[in-house]
Amino acid sequence: MKNDLSTLTVVVTGGARGIGRATAERLVAAGARVAIGDRDAELARSVATEIGGGTVAGALDVTDAASWRSFLAEVASIGPIDVLVNNAGIMPLGSLLKEPDEVTQAIVDVNLHGVIHGTKAVVPGMLERGRGHVVNVSSAVGRLAVADGATYSASKFAVVGFSEAMRSELAPHHIDVSLVLPTVVTTELSAGVPAARGVKPVSADDVAAVIEGVIRKPRAETWVPRWSQTIMKSANLMPRVLREALTRSMHADSVLADADPAARAAYEERARKQG
Repeated sequence: MKNDLSTLTVVVTGGARGIGRATAERLVAAGARVAIGDRDAELARSVATEIGGGTVAGALDVTDAASWRSFLAEVASIGPIDVLVNNAGIMPLGSLLKEPDEVTQAIVDVNLHGVIHGTKAVVPGMLERGRGHVVNVSSAVGRLAVADGATYSASKFAVVGFSEAMRSELAPHHIDVSLVLPTVVTTELSAGVPAARGVKPVSADDVAAVIEGVIRKPRAETWVPRWSQTIMKSANLMPRVLREALTRSMHADSVLADADPAARAAYEERARKQG
């Protein structure tokens, strides 16, 4: 049986831009009540006004447990939270050995600790009501690591492990935990990053459509595009030498290393300020 979105209240982190905004727009169009959390509170409130449908927004630094409490108090008028979409993330790229320590810390704080803090902040209310759903947006590189994104990939691998553990922990309480793993998405975060050979970039709305579908009918793990999961599973069954040959033939092993620095300059500057 599918969930009726018009009966659900949803929190979307990183909701002022990219996948988060597209997700909020889709959910509101489907009748859901949505609260947007974003570090850029002014932009988040502007986006909430543009989306309409009773959308609310508040300042949220996902890396800070106290900020989560303040945010939930700020958007409390929307009602008890049925679904948490942990979408906020940053992706500075480059060689690990040249990565400033504060950037390393910021990547882990936003991409991993943000998911953990969000879960701790929102799930207790779900436990009280005996139902709920957490959707964690990871990445294809959370299953298949590539060069020049070591910390980012590690943080997304960690989100995969965290989600799988929490799925087992929360299942007895009728709370679902889902993973969404996009490949290259045409948002500011992936500016200048080429797609692997044979894999077309997907849009923020493509990912939002999958998130909407997962909320309607919970699934443990969904890739965007969906067929890319088949490639990953097939590759994992191969001996390493064949798997590496496949990733080289698709240029999947170098998509982050081949990113265009000029195209990424504006995003990298903003992302690195997270530290």
